[in-house]
Amino acid sequence: MELRIIKTRDQHRRYLEEARRLVARDPDPATPEGARLELMAKLIDDYEKEHFKFRKPDPIEAILFRMEEQGLRQADIAAIVGGKNRASEILSRKRPLTVAMIRALHEKLGIPSELLIREPAAEYRVAKRAGKKRTKA
Repeated sequence: MELRIIKTRDQHRRYLEEARRLVARDPDPATPEGARLELMAKLIDDYEKEHFKFRKPDPIEAILFRMEEQGLRQADIAAIVGGKNRASEILSRKRPLTVAMIRALHEKLGIPSELLIREPAAEYRVAKRAGKKRTKA
């Protein structure tokens, strides 16, 4: 089969099948089979990057995912972000993350900082404070 840019799902499937066969043989990179496998891997990667895009999670989704993955509870997050109330407000999207919180979550949970600095999917809800009305002097 002559190697060309992958344009269809069927081509992608065929390239994957042949790449699996070549990988099983573990060809030396200096051989024609090794060079073919390297080129196929590049063509497959290019096709998949174009056709299989994944949405990055927002900061709260990333935290919740890591909590589930590591079996953490809100109390565990509270120790990282500065208290139970803060953890609750952050996870319910009522309080934005601070730079210090982003650093701590990145260091302690291994969440990529570029995910934590993104804007969350939902707007933060900030309650208006009841106060005195200003009068003109």
